Amino acid sequence: MLSQKNKKSWSNPWFVGLIGVVATAVLVNSILIWKAYHDRSTLVDHEYSTNDRKSDTETIDDIQAQNSLAWKVTVKQPKIIKLATPASYEIDVADRQGVPVSGQMEVVAYRSADAEKDFAVPFKEVADGQYQGNISFPLKGYWELRIRITRAKDVFEVGSSKFVVAQTQ
Repeated sequence: MLSQKNKKSWSNPWFVGLIGVVATAVLVNSILIWKAYHDRSTLVDHEYSTNDRKSDTETIDDIQAQNSLAWKVTVKQPKIIKLATPASYEIDVADRQGVPVSGQMEVVAYRSADAEKDFAVPFKEVADGQYQGNISFPLKGYWELRIRITRAKDVFEVGSSKFVVAQTQ
């Protein structure tokens, strides 16, 4: 037991090893904290408290307005969507009774991994309640569509499920 017989505490291998472990832990944590402050993720909205926030009452009112409209949206999209290639979409909108809804439509392509790459595309109404448009995705990966239909004072918003944009081969 060489370490137990050594009475000089600063040169004791156990003490030196413990100080080394503590110093390494402090250094690694310091690097991670520095990196967290300097490499801010785009997944976090840095101005969350002030950026387009609605009160709880406004949010509840929006939900009630959506539920009272009860429009049905059907999205026809290509089975395979390739990077930087226009994908043709057809979207049908009908009200609660099945009557086509005419108005203005905007589709927002939303990428949760990179908010700076989100973009909006206006769709053309080709017939009552039928809209068409082409979307060309600039990045591969997972995307969602958020569809907004406006008719007079009525605004209806609906989102799509996530889908994959594949690399062009």
